[in-house]
Amino acid sequence: TPRNGGRFDVRSALLNAVTFGLLIIGVDGLGDPATRGVALAEIGAALAIGAVFVWTQTRLARPLLPVDLMRIPAFALSMASSVASFAAQMMAYVALPFYFQDVLHLSETQTGFLMTPWPLAIALMAPISGRLADRYAPGLLGGLGLALMATGLTATALLPAGASHPDIAWRLTLCGLGFGLFQSPNNKVIITSAPRDRSGGASGMQSTARLTGQSFGAALVAVIFGLHQGGPPSGSVTATLWCAVALASLGAVTSVLRRQPRA
Repeated sequence: TPRNGGRFDVRSALLNAVTFGLLIIGVDGLGDPATRGVALAEIGAALAIGAVFVWTQTRLARPLLPVDLMRIPAFALSMASSVASFAAQMMAYVALPFYFQDVLHLSETQTGFLMTPWPLAIALMAPISGRLADRYAPGLLGGLGLALMATGLTATALLPAGASHPDIAWRLTLCGLGFGLFQSPNNKVIITSAPRDRSGGASGMQSTARLTGQSFGAALVAVIFGLHQGGPPSGSVTATLWCAVALASLGAVTSVLRRQPRA
């Protein structure tokens, strides 16, 4: 597509950085009782500045944050699924090493190897799901993928005491296969549901959804661990995994709700 000849929007960039920065820092600070008041003030400031940010974006022909694309149902539901799925994945990524090292007393090397099946399964499934997205409805594929991920997270949250390495590995493999099945079809809907001349904005929103989900997922882990401070490590990890199950299930529902025809 031809370039639009527009200049870099410094004001929008600053509003974007301040809005998301304050919001994520504020959520992260909720886990510490000593900074909870400051955290609430940061979240309030983020919401106020964010309202101004969104208001300015709706009045621009080429907005930095193309919130007008959220009026497209398939696009909005895909964005919601993306935020939920990446938040769920990041919560598990951050919490599980604490369980492996503090509860199962594994070494850092063993912990790293036990985490490997998840990303490896994503890498193996991603090209397969991309081909499937050309033949079947992406919304259904994404919903099935996140349902598999939620099932794997549920099985991980229910890990028995003294679980063996294979017991852990197949659970994380199931999570990775589910996320890999979801990601490619969901990304396809985000890009193709927007007008072709807005593909750059849609791609930017795709990245925003991913990073927002990852950042909030990590921040929520800090909040949950802070609330369980003084208790057994297994309690905070289990609570985190159940929250991840809820987010993955929510993402599965929003994915299935899409009315995106297959290619």
